Amino acid sequence: MADNIRRLPDKGSESEKITINLGYVDLGRIDLLVQEGFYSNRSDFIRTAVRNQLGIEGEAVKQSIVRHTLELGLRNYSRADLESVKAAGERLHIKVVGLARIAPDVTPDLALATIESITVLGALQASAELKSALADRIR
Repeated sequence: MADNIRRLPDKGSESEKITINLGYVDLGRIDLLVQEGFYSNRSDFIRTAVRNQLGIEGEAVKQSIVRHTLELGLRNYSRADLESVKAAGERLHIKVVGLARIAPDVTPDLALATIESITVLGALQASAELKSALADRIR
């Protein structure tokens, strides 16, 4: 299962949309930088600012990931993965910083039998049926 982990690209089609509130002065300053050609649009500025701040806080993030035993990046859980866990009589504590995906063919019964807890800082992609079945295990 460890080979099922991969680093997320910095840019790509897989992203999460967020909404932020900014003061008028800050927004105007961003618009000025966009108008002057420093950034292609507001989103470009915000993505750059977030990446820069994450770079500054990089060591703290790394230490926290180690301390909380989190996996970083994209983590896929296939039906075969969960069937192997079940056959071994084990249960998973899923801890991901990034994106955790549970395959669409995973049944609620299989998920309940193999997933003890889910902590995702980022996004969890799973069917509505699975999320509902695992609701009390998602933190």
